[in-house]
Formats: sequence, structure tokens, C-alpha cells
Amino acid sequence: MKSWSRNVKKWILFLKITGILVILCMIAGACILYAAENHIQLLKNNLSNEVWESGCEWVWQQIFPLSMDLTGKHSNQTLQTQKKWSSINTMDPAYDQYEKAREFYRTHEYLAWIGEDESDEETIRSASEEALDQSENANSPANTDSASAKISDQPMIYPMQQLMDYDFLMKHFYNVHTSTTADRELMNAKNLLSKDLTLEKEDAPQILIYHTHSQETYADYAAGNKKATVVELGNRLTALLEEKGYQVLHDTTSYDMAAGKLDRNHAYNYALDGIMGILQKYPSIQVVLDLHRDGVKENLHMVRTVNGKATAPIMFFNGMSQTPEGEIEYLKNPYKTENLAFSLQMQLLAEEKYPDLTRKIFLKGLRYNLHVRPRSALVEVGAQTNTLEEALNAMEPLADLLDQVLGGG
Repeated sequence: MKSWSRNVKKWILFLKITGILVILCMIAGACILYAAENHIQLLKNNLSNEVWESGCEWVWQQIFPLSMDLTGKHSNQTLQTQKKWSSINTMDPAYDQYEKAREFYRTHEYLAWIGEDESDEETIRSASEEALDQSENANSPANTDSASAKISDQPMIYPMQQLMDYDFLMKHFYNVHTSTTADRELMNAKNLLSKDLTLEKEDAPQILIYHTHSQETYADYAAGNKKATVVELGNRLTALLEEKGYQVLHDTTSYDMAAGKLDRNHAYNYALDGIMGILQKYPSIQVVLDLHRDGVKENLHMVRTVNGKATAPIMFFNGMSQTPEGEIEYLKNPYKTENLAFSLQMQLLAEEKYPDLTRKIFLKGLRYNLHVRPRSALVEVGAQTNTLEEALNAMEPLADLLDQVLGGG
């Protein structure tokens, strides 16, 4: 009996110990599962963050490819350039905007919507269009000193001392996209205005007019006027310049069409091939003009009165071939300074003769085929909300401005 009682007690003790162990194992298991679940979630979050940050970085590098070297790492040169710009960012009013935009692109999921293509001029001024036009009144001579100065025998309504003020120059005559920069050394008004861009008239072709985006149309195109395209502007400008004694070649090739379909993604590449062939055939050509029309909000109708006519405004456009981090090595433009001089000289003449005609000169990061000649210009005439007649009316003052600069006044 005693032996049986001892066995029972042993079994009871064994069961108690086993129960305690089971409970402890359950508690330990629960703790392990909880920790594992949290760890897995943490890994998911970290992975998600890493993937997202990598995605943001990749998209950003498509916009500003120079910020990484060929190995995909930030190069020492890039980091030094960033430090350089960080220390002198007050030199360029666009740099703060660039930094803010860069931070926004890196941290917001809307980044994927910001992508731009170098061949799409219509996307350049979407968010800032209203601010652009509201600021145009600041260009009026009534808001500035009316003293005069002469550089290269071209009269101006602004004294050189005022134009040499970098902040004044940039505020009154330029809009700088956050994809590029315009530093003090480059934007030297005296240097730009002293460039001699005159040419002697010859019997051979001297001016080439073409259209990277030949399919850009005006408001009345939809109403059945199939001539309401930028090509018609080229026809009018050609005739006006020929009346002034210039030999003009108008290239009407549709560089934004491929296999019968609109293709603006490669339009600048196609156009470069085309115009280089023309320049090789006619080396006498010294002036290359790419006529466009802008794209704005549908409720915005930009119209001026010039010589008593309803006129679409014009805007000179310069490709800078550089981001705020430095020059784009594969998009060199040896004539960047001359291009800037060409647009600024016409802009200041317009201020005097046609004070309501021009919008601010627009600067953006890529090249836009402006490297082919020193006297190269991209000109945007009105927008899709203008009529063809309003755009055509802008050709007469544009021809006059070209003649003033090319003919020396």
C-alpha cells in the first residue's frame, strides 16, 4: 500500500512539473511568435522603405543623371559639386527652388508624376503658368529707370549698371526651371550684349527655320482650319525675312511624326539628324530658328495688342545643357553664351519697341538642338488657346527684332 501511495505521489509530481513546463513552453512560444511577427513586420517596413527610396532615387536620377557615377554611387566629384553649390546657392535664385523640389521628389509618392521628356515643351510651365503671366507686368518700362545705354550700337531702355545687377536681370527677364541653373559669371549682361551677332547678307541661304513639333496647332485648327499650325508661322516669317533681303530656307519636315503617328519622344533626335543634313548641304546658314507654340491651361488666353493687332506673345527659350549639379557631359553646347546673347539682345529690343510682346526668357536644363550654330533660338509663339491669326501677327515684330540684331540696328 505504501509503495502504491508513493507511486501516486510521484505521478502527481511528474504531472505538475509537466504542466508547469507546458505552460512555460506555451508562454515562451507566444513570446517567440510575437517577437517574430514584429520582426517580420519590421523587415517588411524596412524593405518597403528601401524599395521606395531606391525607386525615388532611380526616378530622380532620370531627371538629374549626373548625381551618380556609372557604378550607381554618388561620385566624389558630385559630392564636391553639391558642397560647392550649397555654399554659393545665394548666387542663383533658382537653386533654393531646386533643393525644395528635390526634397519633395524624394519623399512624396507623387514623384512618379513629375517625369519630363526633353521633347515635350508643353509640360514645362504647368504649375507656374499663372504666376508667369502675372509677373509679366514687371517687364514694363514704366517700372524701371528709363535711361539709355548702347552696346554694339543697339539702344536699350535700361542702363548698363542696372542690367549688371544679377538679381535685377534674373528677376525681370528670366524664368529659370528647377532642372537648371544660371550663375552670375554666365549671366553677365555686358558680356552678352557685347556679342556681335550681325551677319552680312549673301546670295546663299543664311537662315534656317524649322519645327521640331510641326504638329502643334492653334485654337481654330479644331474648328476646321487645317493651316492653323506652327508650320504656317514659318511660312509667314520666311516671307517677311526675305522681304528684308535675307536668304531663308524653311524646313517643313514633320519631325514629330513616325509611321504616321505622333511621336514627340524622339522628335529632337529626328530634328537634329534633319537639320545637320541641311547645314552640311548649306554651310552658309548662320541662323537656326525652331518655331513652337506653348501649352497652357485651357482657360488661359494670352493676347497682346501690337501695332493695333491682337497678337500672341512670344517667348525665347534657352537650353542650358546643365543641371544645378554641373554641365551635362553628353549634351555639350559650345555656343551656349552666344545663344543667351541672341535671346537677350532680342528681348531687350522688344522691351523698347514692343513692350507688351515678349514673355520672360525661359531657361531649362537640356540642350534642345541649340548647339548647331551660335545664332540658334527656340521661339514659342502663343499657345494652343491662341488663334492662328494672333500667332501670325507676332511674326512681323519677330522679323523686325531678328533684323535689328542680325543687321546691327
